[in-house]
Amino acid sequence: MLEAIRLIAERRISEAIQKGLLDTHVWRNRPLPMTYDNMVPEELRMAYKILKNAGYLPPEIEAKKEIQAIEDLLATCEDECTRVKQIKKLNYLVQKLNTMNGCSVSIESQEEYYRKIVERISVPKKKSA
Repeated sequence: MLEAIRLIAERRISEAIQKGLLDTHVWRNRPLPMTYDNMVPEELRMAYKILKNAGYLPPEIEAKKEIQAIEDLLATCEDECTRVKQIKKLNYLVQKLNTMNGCSVSIESQEEYYRKIVERISVPKKKSA
């Protein structure tokens, strides 16, 4: 059955090339484009691809999206209480992501990243009465 499908597909591709409906000059003898899964362990690639096709994302990608959303919120947040809560949540997500990746679990160990976060967080000086 699979052999028949493969033969039909090959025949239709050949016919399309002969009729000029399929331009092969653009991609002939070139490597396939890099995909996001190059950093995913080989044994997880198929499972991640199935999940992606079903509309789900790997936990690492979800965590990165949440981190980016919190960073965007911190950039515009005026309320100090909300800011502190979001910073705690951000630190938790970074630790969780680092644990998933087997990296350092401290945000302080990533000095450049930590510096940027601290720069975004400004504590307004209290006016003396």
